[in-house]
Amino acid sequence: MADLDLDQFRLDVRQWLSDNCPPSQRQPITREEQVWAGRNMQFPSEDAKLWFERMRDRGWTVPDWPAELGGGGLNEQQSKILRDEMKQLGCRTPLYDIGIWMLGPAVLEFGTEEQKREHIPRIARGEVRWCQGYSEPSAGSDLASLRTRAEDCGDHFLVNGSKIWTTNADKSDWIFCLVRTDPDAKKQEGISFLLIDMADPGITTSPIELISGESEFCQTFFDNVKVPKRNLIGELNQGWSVAKALLRHERKLMAEIGGDTPGPSFGPVQAALHYVGCDASGKLRDPALREQLVRHEMAYRAVGLTHFRTFEERISGQTDSNVPLIMKYVGTEEGKRKDELLVALLGFQGLGWEGDGFNSDELLTTRGWLFSKALSIAGGSSEVQLNIIAKRVLGLPQQ
Repeated sequence: MADLDLDQFRLDVRQWLSDNCPPSQRQPITREEQVWAGRNMQFPSEDAKLWFERMRDRGWTVPDWPAELGGGGLNEQQSKILRDEMKQLGCRTPLYDIGIWMLGPAVLEFGTEEQKREHIPRIARGEVRWCQGYSEPSAGSDLASLRTRAEDCGDHFLVNGSKIWTTNADKSDWIFCLVRTDPDAKKQEGISFLLIDMADPGITTSPIELISGESEFCQTFFDNVKVPKRNLIGELNQGWSVAKALLRHERKLMAEIGGDTPGPSFGPVQAALHYVGCDASGKLRDPALREQLVRHEMAYRAVGLTHFRTFEERISGQTDSNVPLIMKYVGTEEGKRKDELLVALLGFQGLGWEGDGFNSDELLTTRGWLFSKALSIAGGSSEVQLNIIAKRVLGLPQQ
């Protein structure tokens, strides 16, 4: 009976999406067309606004969050069906926000009822744009050595220090931050997790230009910023537990290959056929590229099947907290190899930066190749991930 209910749910979802998703919102999305949450939310078109509002009103901007907090109230199986049907129809993601992908699940797990009621509905409705304050100039992969300090001043904390690589800090409304609240404790034991309004006095941001030509990362400075104690998530000095739980969501997000992330309209196979071509026997002309293409397609499918298997395991109650750690490494490394393969397949056309000699897909390929390097660093560099996997998952000796 449960399977029949899911089959009916799939039919209902398919019909609703067909009736409510405008045709213009069923096309590959560009970075300029993404709808980001925030106090100053902007829409690239009336159709994008309509699509967001319909999904928001149904609770499907966050389909598996509690309905009483603005979510869709769907279980994991139903949420997967919704994602599958959106992908099948080509529906765009209606709302982008780090609050959806990372902070929201952490607040639902560690926040008080009052904190959930204050923050979760606003994330679901896209009213607040969030950024992440983890890394510091002297605390990157060794995050626990962070120095941004929050001094207990009675009814509030006084925060001083800086964060770096803060994605879109200059465009965000709030930041969730790891701060040191006990400088005398061991590294992980003296850290707390705070929510801070970016409009508070004493906060400034400075964009950092990337090799891709963009400046989505910033350095964020805190100069005697007052933060109410009600913005502490979890227990005082126990923020490392919240941070680790949140990182699982970040790694899961970065491990997933594909989606509607802006990029060229073609994949490696299409690029190979168009830019390299086949010989008389129907094989790709360049044997070295042919081997790389086959290896990537096999790895790509293996990663997809592994994601599906871990989903089935979660449904049956067999959860393994190490899986996101492993899949983050595997997914981002394979994504990097895919972009490197695309550039190789395009030949000279994969080296363009601007000008009339290159089309938009070719320029997106070059920028995607550059940006893929960041994904193997963010959320823990691949080298650090391998060390953690070796120690925590495989139990290998450190020497």
